[in-house]
Amino acid sequence: MTNTAENRAMDWIMGLAATAPTTPLKVALVTANGSDTSAGTEVTGGSYARKNLTVAAATNGATSNSADLVWTGMPAATVVGVEVWDNAGTPVRLWYGALAASRTVAAGDELRIPAASLTFALS
Repeated sequence: MTNTAENRAMDWIMGLAATAPTTPLKVALVTANGSDTSAGTEVTGGSYARKNLTVAAATNGATSNSADLVWTGMPAATVVGVEVWDNAGTPVRLWYGALAASRTVAAGDELRIPAASLTFALS
């Protein structure tokens, strides 16, 4: 989670905020990973666009994507991680993480993250 998401979650749990992120949440692909405070370098070009994220209800503090995430018409790139953003007028980055293995795609290729492959957990 980003620092922003951690603070928002803590405020919600402590009853200091009643609002949730603006949905749908969006998954972005990055060619350089970000940090708690800085966004990574998002893929650009081709037909690339952020994808809507759907998740299953959390169990034991964790959840995952409940549907495949599929990007078609990708630009040539090496994707090293993902970020999750809300859908506010000025989007807020909530989650980030490296892929288990980088994925290199050629121009026009498809990149797919199968259902249950993108996991989120609070510990």
